[in-house]
Amino acid sequence: MRAAVMRDRKLIVADVPVPTPGPGEVLVRTLACGICGSDLHALKHAEKFVETSRRAGGRPMDLRRDVVMGHEFCAEIVEHGPGTARTLPVGARVCSRPVLIRDTGPQTIGYSNEHPGGYGEFMRLGEALLLAVPNGLPTEQAALTEPMAVGLHAVQKARLEHEDAPLVIGCGPVGLAVIAALRLLDVRPIVAADFSARRRELAGALGADVVVDPAKTTPWESWRQVATVWREPSRAPQAPPWLPGPPARPAVVFECVGVPGVLDQIMAAAARG
Repeated sequence: MRAAVMRDRKLIVADVPVPTPGPGEVLVRTLACGICGSDLHALKHAEKFVETSRRAGGRPMDLRRDVVMGHEFCAEIVEHGPGTARTLPVGARVCSRPVLIRDTGPQTIGYSNEHPGGYGEFMRLGEALLLAVPNGLPTEQAALTEPMAVGLHAVQKARLEHEDAPLVIGCGPVGLAVIAALRLLDVRPIVAADFSARRRELAGALGADVVVDPAKTTPWESWRQVATVWREPSRAPQAPPWLPGPPARPAVVFECVGVPGVLDQIMAAAARG
């Protein structure tokens, strides 16, 4: 099959073997695949990427061998492997978590020498992890399932309470996914900050109530202006006399930048009390 291959720290188009589905797996044809920021980091900082994977106890890539990346995909089933239930028929469009569950443990799809990702024409996926694409949903949008799931997972892990007031720092793909998940769960008001005018525009389109340009206004200042308005005023606590202004709702911050030092800046600028 043809694939965009990471070879010698470069992306080239080459012919590679078609993967064979094992027990409980299916062979799929890639229909659409996104380019994740992690893929760009893996290409530019391959050695650090491998070292981080090794420290985390993963199965790091061997950079002396070919790697076919791509984990944000939509595909169609072309063949069922042995021992499959065949719940979804050949031709069904699917998305999946980019992981194979095998007897030796979970194995990554994409950042692997053995399991090619969506930059290739074909992949093997675990049948148990397949998610059918609803009729009418465009393939290109279905390929966004994985990055959107990252934002939803972050919001669910936050275990938000009724009066929590979210602040999203960074409106790239993950930040936008967080905003969409917050709006879906009606956790508001949503304050979002990014230096990019285009990203701020997208943040507003996806449901942010207040969009901030950090070059002009600090995110915390904008957050505090809306966080002092409680959904249920009777639940607002009595502020200690040494803290100025009315009490603010609990802050839940989603750091979606990933640049060293940003977390420290957020903590240092956080509202007291």
